[in-house]
Amino acid sequence: MSWRPQYRSSKFRNVYGKVASREHCFDGIPITKNVHDNHFCAVNARFLAIVTESAGGGSFLVIPLEQTGRIEPNYPKVCGHQGNVLDIKWNPFIENIIASCSEDTSVRIWEIPEGGLKRNMTEAVLELYGHSRRVGLVEWHPTTNNILFSAGYDYKVLIWNLDIGEPVKMIDCHTDVILCVSFNTDGSLLATTCKDKKLRVVEPRSGRVLQEASCKNHRVNRVVFLGSTKRLLTTGVSRWNTRQIALWDQEDLSMPLIEEEIDGLSGLLFPFYDADTHMLYLAGKGDGNIRYYEIGSEKPYLSYLMEFRSPAPQKGLGVMPKHGLDVSACEVFRFYKLVTLKGLIEPISMIVPRRSETYQEDIYPMTPGTEPALTPDEWLSGVNRDPILMSLKEGYKKTSKIVFKAPVREKKSVMVNGIDLLENVPPRTENELLRMFFRQQDEIRRLKDELSQKDIRIRQLQLELKNLRNSPKNN
Repeated sequence: MSWRPQYRSSKFRNVYGKVASREHCFDGIPITKNVHDNHFCAVNARFLAIVTESAGGGSFLVIPLEQTGRIEPNYPKVCGHQGNVLDIKWNPFIENIIASCSEDTSVRIWEIPEGGLKRNMTEAVLELYGHSRRVGLVEWHPTTNNILFSAGYDYKVLIWNLDIGEPVKMIDCHTDVILCVSFNTDGSLLATTCKDKKLRVVEPRSGRVLQEASCKNHRVNRVVFLGSTKRLLTTGVSRWNTRQIALWDQEDLSMPLIEEEIDGLSGLLFPFYDADTHMLYLAGKGDGNIRYYEIGSEKPYLSYLMEFRSPAPQKGLGVMPKHGLDVSACEVFRFYKLVTLKGLIEPISMIVPRRSETYQEDIYPMTPGTEPALTPDEWLSGVNRDPILMSLKEGYKKTSKIVFKAPVREKKSVMVNGIDLLENVPPRTENELLRMFFRQQDEIRRLKDELSQKDIRIRQLQLELKNLRNSPKNN
């Protein structure tokens, strides 16, 4: 019998990326130059939010999606933080509520008015203080309304119940800065990567570490749960400093199922997983390319499909939720690419080429919708529930009727598990000490300049006084 090559049959093998025309991009945006490894962008079916460069605090823009083209330099901003904004995320169930975190140690909840901002917004509907260091990550719970997770440089993950505006749980199992967090489908498990080179699977309500991998050959940076497959995918760096991805069984992190080297570039690899199509997208920070794969249940698990190429490097990528896609164009994924050098936000649609213009049910299965499956009290009491699914065929544009109501509370010490979070400060890192040192040096220079200016003024006054005494009138 003669040898024949094995061809994979896949409905997604010809998926291609289509960049929006210039008039449908967002231009003239002063994208932040912060080097923190986040996307600095969040998008939903109504608004696009981008962290911007600003002096004297942190700010971000919120632009209605239909308002494309050039954005005016004086466009209103959300600018209430006293430090740089490090992460922003839209509430998955209330489309005009966005969470932000900052170097000023706070997490804030903002309510965007209908039609977008008409003036600068400085007052948040809720300010959350519980971290003793800057806060690098925020993440909404995927099935529960008003439950927010935040990860800070104090090595803690706090779980906030926004119904009461307080932290209700604290996950304190990390020994260094948390790099990434990801939920499984029903939000009962949390995967984290940490600067201590460990991958952890945590039960969030108890804070108990269920699985832990000490990654010596594969230094993990980012992690994502692969839907309901009970698998995790991580991106990181191999011992030879090449970019690498690894697939793990969530119930046994002793060894990865597979490891695959990508290339020898140095930029961080961001993974994005689409549970509906079982497609994985890999986008490198500083690259212009997006690779995509199909995830299977059997070996080799990972099948390369194609690569979208672009000469413009990306700083970060926002992802449109499924209910915001254009199903008439067979669009299965949409990125919003931040091109810092041009001040440009560029939509990139991933499209399945189909000739028929009718609704394609095979590429649009039932998908998580805009209705929460649980209340905060139900989830905190131990209930798990899968997300409420919706069809994209009809009625998928309907808006959620949930309204956010901020609790009224006073600022006070934050007690969780008998510990005052604002008093329990970990030792400072070398970078933070250097920053403090340089800040103090700048302050000393400023004071010296002020003193020298005062000395010059005193000499001028003495000279004027001497001249007055020696003038003929006084004689």
